[in-house]
Amino acid sequence: MSGSEAKTAVEWLVSVAPDPDACRWEWERNPLGIALLPAGRRWDVLILPGELGYPTLDILTRLVDRPGPVLADFGDARLGFFVPPGTAARWIGTGVRGAGRGTWIVVPYPGRAAGGVRWLVLPDAAGTLTDPSLLELSMHEAAANSAREGDE
Repeated sequence: MSGSEAKTAVEWLVSVAPDPDACRWEWERNPLGIALLPAGRRWDVLILPGELGYPTLDILTRLVDRPGPVLADFGDARLGFFVPPGTAARWIGTGVRGAGRGTWIVVPYPGRAAGGVRWLVLPDAAGTLTDPSLLELSMHEAAANSAREGDE
């Protein structure tokens, strides 16, 4: 990620912070290199278990040129897919958690791994988000592939 791309991603992310300057300060001075940002303004986050999230991301990247941002947490136990605001409140699905209005997520500085959290797909200048319908389709295909492999 170039310096200008990182700056644009930072500006997009901190635009949801109650105090963007404090968010930037946290990223620079917090030894973990993370900040807490509120979901539900520009994006929600759907959180999948890693064993479903990784194959889902693989399928999703075959369907679209570029999905929205994706985070991986400590030990790759969970992946967070950034989706349009309001998605988490409408999502019905077993094993998928949603972070929407009223919730906060841990976000590392774009392009850096920090505190066990890292970007698998970085935010872009356009504010691209993952289409929930394509995410759901990818999840179904990933689950079906996993079931087929389990039957072998």
